[in-house]
Amino acid sequence: MSFIDWSDFERVELRVGKIIAVHDFPEARKPAYRLEVDFGEEIGVKKSSAPITGLYTKEELQGRLVIGVTNFPPKQIGPVRSECLVTGFVREDGQVVLAVPDQDIPLGSKLA
Repeated sequence: MSFIDWSDFERVELRVGKIIAVHDFPEARKPAYRLEVDFGEEIGVKKSSAPITGLYTKEELQGRLVIGVTNFPPKQIGPVRSECLVTGFVREDGQVVLAVPDQDIPLGSKLA
C-alpha cells in the first residue's frame, strides 16, 4: 500500500449522483452498461460506462443514488466518452458492487 497526502484526497471530487438513464453497451470488451448520472445543478448530467451487468438490471439501476468521481478528464471507452467514474467494490468473483449512500442526500453533495 502506498500513502497519499491529505491534499491528494481533497482534490478528488467524490459526489452523489442519481442514475437517470441506463443503456446497453454491446460494444464494451467486458459486459457493461452506459449510464447517465445527474450530479445536480452545479455539475449536471455526466455519462459513464460501468461493468455492473452481473449484479444489476437496468430497471434496478434507474433512479439509484451512486457515488462518482466527477473531476477526472473525459476518457474514450469504445464509442462512449466517459465523463465520470461510478464507484464500486470488486468482489472475489470479479463482480462490482456499487458504492452508494445509505440515505437520501442532495445530488452533487461532496464526500466529506
